[in-house]
Amino acid sequence: MIRCIAIDDEPIALSIIQEYCKQYGNIDLETYTSPIAGMERVKSICPDIVFLDIEMNSHNGVALARELPMGTCLIFTTAYSQYALDGFNVDAVDFLHKPIFYPRFERAMEKAIKWLGKKEDKPQRETITLKVEHKNVVVDIDDITFIEAMDNYVKVFRRGLPMVLSQITMKDMESILPTDRFNRVHRSFIVSLNAIDKFSNRKIYLLNSDRTIPVGRKYIETFNNLYNIFKLNNNN
Repeated sequence: MIRCIAIDDEPIALSIIQEYCKQYGNIDLETYTSPIAGMERVKSICPDIVFLDIEMNSHNGVALARELPMGTCLIFTTAYSQYALDGFNVDAVDFLHKPIFYPRFERAMEKAIKWLGKKEDKPQRETITLKVEHKNVVVDIDDITFIEAMDNYVKVFRRGLPMVLSQITMKDMESILPTDRFNRVHRSFIVSLNAIDKFSNRKIYLLNSDRTIPVGRKYIETFNNLYNIFKLNNNN
């Protein structure tokens, strides 16, 4: 089943996409007239394909396209052909000009499925989705160096990227990260094992950083065991 989301502020346009998806078959489609609600859902479930209108009352689809999760197949749907170049500049797989007729929709779907097939041949980056104020932000797990607790929030520090402040508990954060690469080393810190340069005197020294991370007494035995296993596996 191909998971799709269509975002368009015109209900009639959405009903046409819905009908074409039924006709094409094997498509699970969700539709949204609200760009905000639609994009929140996109970032939450990371669908295979997004059908996105460009000229909407409150939002521009080209700008929204830049917020799509990595690996999302984008098909623009619009009545304005002058946006075609903008569409391809944000890596849209196809550009459907309204009014859309089924043979043209079918051709776009075939291109999208071919693109998805190519995508599956490549190693996929693992991501998590974090709530930041009133929006969702997709974070690449490999970019995370460490996480620090701050009251009811966590600060997610990333290699070469801005820090992300998210309202989530450390316990919940710990549960969504891969346990073979991340370890809770202190009540206020989770660290990526890939980001560690060395460990001594209950302090973790990070690669390419002056920052050190303390290791709490109750966490030191577990951390030592996990870190030694990690180093052994990565040196082979």
